[in-house]
Amino acid sequence: MRTSDVAAVALAVMSVLSPGAAGAAELTVLAGMGVVSGVRDVALAFERATGHKVIVSFEAGPSLMQKVTSNAPADLVTHYPEIIDDLIKQGRVVGSRVDFARAGVGIAVKAGAPKPDISTPEAFRRALLAANSIAYSRAGASGIIAAKLMERLGLAGQLKDKTILVDGVPVAEVVAKGEAEIGMQQINVILPVAGADYVGPLPAELQSYVDFAVGVLAISKERDAARELVKFMSSPEAAVLIRKSGMEPPPP
Repeated sequence: MRTSDVAAVALAVMSVLSPGAAGAAELTVLAGMGVVSGVRDVALAFERATGHKVIVSFEAGPSLMQKVTSNAPADLVTHYPEIIDDLIKQGRVVGSRVDFARAGVGIAVKAGAPKPDISTPEAFRRALLAANSIAYSRAGASGIIAAKLMERLGLAGQLKDKTILVDGVPVAEVVAKGEAEIGMQQINVILPVAGADYVGPLPAELQSYVDFAVGVLAISKERDAARELVKFMSSPEAAVLIRKSGMEPPPP
């Protein structure tokens, strides 16, 4: 995200939110790999517009939920909508769930490698069959989508011996190292990885989306500022930054 883009959005936000020059708060947002890129850009614009400080705490794997359930100091949590709903039922999140972004799944190859044709379902199927190796996450929403897609295309058995399941790191990092020829993961997780080229999204007929929501943690000591950030995250101004990160706002 270019600094000029964030600054332009921050100026627009000033007409939506009240600058917090006095009594500026410090907020911590818990975010996993699937959404952290978009949250960071939105947080920076919010900081510039309001004077509040936002710390985006990247939590890998089970760390995010461990922090929530142990009441580690934080103000907001981002996760799948059903997880936020469950946290509301538990009393760990207060107020309503707010959906603010979704991410499609795309394909990555090693930087400089030929990009396969994935423009249609049949072309995508051929690309998978022709690849020497294919990587996707063992767990997480995009990994589930990839596994179901293999089943849907009738390729799970054929591709089993050349499928690499990835844990704890972006799939594109495995591709960048040459350990897999093709990688499948959320587009916004692919784009920041050096050494990997983004080929494109899955064909529209095969595309599935991973949804993300945000909630204010009951443990927060800055609930007013946290609610202000939630309001901004679902605003048209934030949507500009979410799109630039490789995600998109939820449909109306």
